Amino acid sequence: QVQLVESGGGLVQAGGSLSLSCAASGTIFKINHMGWYRQAPGKQREFVAVITSGGSTNYADSVKGRFTISRDNAKNTGYLQMNSLKPEDTAVYYCNVEVLTTTFTPRNYWGQGTQVTVSS
Repeated sequence: QVQLVESGGGLVQAGGSLSLSCAASGTIFKINHMGWYRQAPGKQREFVAVITSGGSTNYADSVKGRFTISRDNAKNTGYLQMNSLKPEDTAVYYCNVEVLTTTFTPRNYWGQGTQVTVSS
């Protein structure tokens, strides 16, 4: 079993910054990719950013140049640094992790979500 614990959400004014973290624990042999998604009220969950085990990154166009995804493999933790935040970034942010378990089984997990609110 794998657990994901997210932290770092909150309320910030437009133009401000927030940093999210996602710590994975449990029967993990290796974490393949770590990603972030978000869901605003009344909207579908959307992709934000992803980082592979090799460190390659990909971002949604809406956050390119403002958000930075990173990971600490030794701590099984991923991060999302969000700068120049806009009111339209307001959403619940979810961590998504693909794990290779200790039985070498690939599994996909979601975090519990953390609220990010950007005031204008």
